[in-house]
Amino acid sequence: MIRRLLTLCSVIVLVFIVTFGWAALAVRQWYRGFAGSEAFVEIPRGTSRHSIAHRLQDAGIVRHWYLFEAYSLWNIHHPLEAGEYRFEEGASAEGAFWKIAMGHVYVRTIVVPEGWTKFDIAAALEHAGICSREDFLAAVKETASVHQLATGALNLEGYLFPATYQFSRQQKARDVAASMVSRFSSEWASLAAAGVHAQYPGSPIPGINMTIEGVVTIASLVERETPQPRERPLVASVFYNRLARGLPLQCDPTVQYALELAGHPTTQLTLRDLQYDSPYNTYRYSGLPPGPIANPGQASLRAALAPAHTDYLYFVANAQGGHFFSDTLAGQNRNVAMYRRRLAGESDVPVPSTVAKHGKRRRQQG
Repeated sequence: MIRRLLTLCSVIVLVFIVTFGWAALAVRQWYRGFAGSEAFVEIPRGTSRHSIAHRLQDAGIVRHWYLFEAYSLWNIHHPLEAGEYRFEEGASAEGAFWKIAMGHVYVRTIVVPEGWTKFDIAAALEHAGICSREDFLAAVKETASVHQLATGALNLEGYLFPATYQFSRQQKARDVAASMVSRFSSEWASLAAAGVHAQYPGSPIPGINMTIEGVVTIASLVERETPQPRERPLVASVFYNRLARGLPLQCDPTVQYALELAGHPTTQLTLRDLQYDSPYNTYRYSGLPPGPIANPGQASLRAALAPAHTDYLYFVANAQGGHFFSDTLAGQNRNVAMYRRRLAGESDVPVPSTVAKHGKRRRQQG
């Protein structure tokens, strides 16, 4: 009897050792049971380990669901993170577990540079496979996400903060837009915390009553006019000074934006373009355009909130990536001529102390 009992115990131990050894090997065995170049598994929040195991088997990522579940229970102190996971080369049960436990969720990255418009962002999102261009442009029309900050916003243009974002394939267009607006709100709050707009609400320029929408609009003009951070407070001062004197801003990027809204984008404006009838055309209409024409970064927001104190009314490109500034029309005409000589390749052109420009990037008066 005792011998039989010992034999039975030996068999049980042997079976356990063999089973454990097989499981230890099998849980590390690579498996690829799906067709195509990749497989995705979506794990909703609150999904049980048992259900996750079956999802992985159904997707052809693990061979046996029970191996994944057993290994998961063995590591019960490691929670499994919700999200979408991408598998390209297959996986072992062990590898799949740690990928999910470490939260290596599949995301697509999009970089939104400073000065991009909603149209630029929409095209990039579609190219990245995050959402369609049409869906994003429709989402930008919904202003609920920005109303607490900018109650008069016509759409989300100007509030889609330039940054690097990561989105899943399942992300809705309105969620994408809301994430960008949330980032804008955080950046705006950081400016407030730094005391940049301690004088706000009000105006950086005496005699001008600016709203948040107005400040963001100015920032968008600044963003589109100069890539030089040190110049942005000067460019902002030009716009504020012209507003204070009732002069039209005559900003080329506003005309380009008006044409893009009409479905006729262009990078080279003609004299005929400057006559295009749109409230965004700051050649035909005085004051600010109805809203931002691009999405400014923090440097341009800072410049719009704290412009330089100058008498400048004009600025013109200096043919070297920057601008020269002037406070008189005579100075503008003189220095535009100098600018043209520089473009013509004359090397002995002196550097003017001030050069003028009616908010133009490529065109000059003449």
